[in-house]
Amino acid sequence: MLLQSKGIMEEIFDVVNERDEVVDQRPRSEVHRLRLLHRAVHILVFNDQGQLFLQKRSELKDCFPGKWDSSASGHLDTGEGYDACAVREVGEEIGLLLEKTPEKLFKLDACPETGEEFVWVYRCSSNGPFQLQPEEVSDGRWYGAAELNQWLDKTPDDFASAFRLVWRHYQSFSSTH
Repeated sequence: MLLQSKGIMEEIFDVVNERDEVVDQRPRSEVHRLRLLHRAVHILVFNDQGQLFLQKRSELKDCFPGKWDSSASGHLDTGEGYDACAVREVGEEIGLLLEKTPEKLFKLDACPETGEEFVWVYRCSSNGPFQLQPEEVSDGRWYGAAELNQWLDKTPDDFASAFRLVWRHYQSFSSTH
């Protein structure tokens, strides 16, 4: 849902409580400024060689501009479910049209690293090529786990904080599943 205020269109997010239950709706800027709990998804897209596609966030983004991030990620629209958002976000950001919900892996609780977002993490497979949405994504590349881990260890600030958390949990999760 969009709200027009002072000639500017702004997304409206569901605000949630500590149990991830909707308690209110507020404009995006207010949710972020007040650090209210809200919802998001991250989708990890792997190719046939097991490499992860990472996107570099556009410099126009209000959070973590120019940082490397999950293949696709985004906030849930008001009233939208996590699964529908995951399908929508990969389509909007990288042009990957999915016929079904990607594999649902795990949920992260809202915390400072996620920007106070409850985050469901998904995984799917595709070899691309992708159609990057320029307002959202400035670049995208494939990375193997070893290369990505070295990069994260060397310069963690190249990455959005939520992605660093997602990747740590993904590695723990995938080693036990």
